[in-house]
Amino acid sequence: MLVTFNTDVGVITMFGEDALAILKMMGHTATVPGAILAADVPAALSRLKAAVGAEKSPAPVAEEEEEEPSVSMAHRASPLIDLLTAAAKEGCDVMWE
Repeated sequence: MLVTFNTDVGVITMFGEDALAILKMMGHTATVPGAILAADVPAALSRLKAAVGAEKSPAPVAEEEEEEPSVSMAHRASPLIDLLTAAAKEGCDVMWE
């Protein structure tokens, strides 16, 4: 599943599992579709930044193990943080489906 976040300032598409985790970090249920009113975007952005900042980095993988490197939630959330920042600046609603 993919989740697309739409605003008047841009569009971001994310993998569903990551998007649902990020929605929970912002204080929303993992309900798709959904929306954040423009007045609530700064608070959601603040909660997301706090949650991402509090996340511990993943444990390093031993060289013998041939696993793909893990991607932190901070890295995964970065495009949405940028989108929410722009939406807050412009006073735009954010919708996802």
